Amino acid sequence: MLCLGTLLAVQKPFRQYPGVEYFSFETPVDWKDPGEFIFARMMFPGGGPEVDGYYPRFQGDWRQGMSLWTQDYPRADRHFSLALRRLTRVQVRSVEQPVNLDENEQFDLPWLYAVQVGEWGPTRRQCEELREYLLRGGFFVADDFHGNYERRVFLATMKMVFPDREVVEIPEDDSILHTVYDLKDRIQVPGEAHIRAGCKNCGDGGRGAHWQAIYDDHGRVMIAISYNSDLGDAWEWADAPHYPENASSSAIRLGVNYVVYAMTH
Repeated sequence: MLCLGTLLAVQKPFRQYPGVEYFSFETPVDWKDPGEFIFARMMFPGGGPEVDGYYPRFQGDWRQGMSLWTQDYPRADRHFSLALRRLTRVQVRSVEQPVNLDENEQFDLPWLYAVQVGEWGPTRRQCEELREYLLRGGFFVADDFHGNYERRVFLATMKMVFPDREVVEIPEDDSILHTVYDLKDRIQVPGEAHIRAGCKNCGDGGRGAHWQAIYDDHGRVMIAISYNSDLGDAWEWADAPHYPENASSSAIRLGVNYVVYAMTH
């Protein structure tokens, strides 16, 4: 009882932040119900010339929302959590949890997700905290970066996280692609704003989907990387008639595999 009371005491209460797309968003009626899985979204400072990448107009504190890490938030998080409830037996909390690495909020959570990792600006300390989390068994999904320039930004951050580990393509026989669904068609998932073109930064290496990873010494995927695809937008717009169904279906199946892998490996 004492241990349980201590655990509950240190858990941070749910809080919804204003986002760059959704300043306010209706909270599900069951938001207080606990779950064995919580969609954890990484908060981070922007990496652009202003305060937050290409959102300089907000000029605020990234710890309070309204910054780059809130892209697609919370609609994508909640849509995907709802899909995970329907497609698996995992008990999923209906609302997400923003996580600040500076406050060590990640260590009780098996999954951590970040969006637009080609325009972000995590500090060296945050990269060290992310490395510690991953080496302890955590799982990180890096999503929504496109083309050569954004890839260079992402790889520079990964070198601060793991200086001695390389980003590689996930082989087709890796168990992460077969935990629930057998996945082999690497469909490029476009952002909602880039449906017509089919990609972002198309002329700068933005064509072609890549499912990549950074592995630990035992062959476990620690970081699952979605390069030239936007899983978050596919989750966000999964119920919209104008968004391509094959892209949202692929993104949801890939996300389901990642969650089950993260909770079993």
